[in-house]
Amino acid sequence: MPDVAVDPALGGQLAWVGMERIATPVRIDAGGSTTLQVIASVDAFVNLVRTDRRGIHMSRLYRLIDEHLGAEPISTVMLERLLRAFLQSQHGLADRARLRLRFEQPVRRMALRSGQDGWRVYPVTIEATMEHGDMDVSLAIEVTYSSTCPASAALARQVITEHFARRFPSPDPVPRDAALAWLDSEQGIAATPHAQRSMAYVWTRLAHGSAWDAPALIDRVEASLGTPVQAMVKREDEQAFALANGSNLMFCEDAARRIQQALETDDGIADFHIRVEHQESLHAHNAVAQARKALTPRA
Repeated sequence: MPDVAVDPALGGQLAWVGMERIATPVRIDAGGSTTLQVIASVDAFVNLVRTDRRGIHMSRLYRLIDEHLGAEPISTVMLERLLRAFLQSQHGLADRARLRLRFEQPVRRMALRSGQDGWRVYPVTIEATMEHGDMDVSLAIEVTYSSTCPASAALARQVITEHFARRFPSPDPVPRDAALAWLDSEQGIAATPHAQRSMAYVWTRLAHGSAWDAPALIDRVEASLGTPVQAMVKREDEQAFALANGSNLMFCEDAARRIQQALETDDGIADFHIRVEHQESLHAHNAVAQARKALTPRA
């Protein structure tokens, strides 16, 4: 059968050639020594160093993806094996390989108080690149959380204080029952701080030899923020969530620094980039902050 890929090339070397958005089932770590099968979107690339060849063997990349990704849970060892197979399949044509996987990580989450649970899913991206025999792996996650504005909370407290003073103008002590009744009424909460759904986009580059662990990274980011969105929610859970928000007032700058501090001392992370986005309920625009790993300056 004719193979036009061996025809003389029309130009120079190509940085990357391959396929994007290949849908394939993969097995991922679900925590607690268990795995789950999910559908991933896979991008596969190699470079093309031969100027006398028109193209690469894309079908070989596809076959290798099908063979490797469904055979065992994703790990750094498996990704390295797959990238080496990519290069072997393109012998003489390529000396670099890249693989990107996007999927949603399901995690079972307990409610805050009721003892019930439900599923949360988190977008995850894993990217592995091999060049000169060395592999570089990055892991990126997205975490949704709630953020309550500290300035808005202070303004709300001021309004409540002023309303209390007008309701009880006498300098004499206010009877406890009267104060509690007022606080429990709608007049007792004359103003509320504004809160918004917020997003944390966290990219990490793994240190050499470190294994990736998406559930652990998600847990660490959520713990640093204190107000992740919930799955199963009953009234007692909603009350606990309101309490958590009141105890974790944060600007976008605060959120970025909290995540930064949570990741800074992890030796398994060589580098990271954080972007938090507070989707404002007050403004028509978003508030955004970014942070990086504080890399040690060279002498």
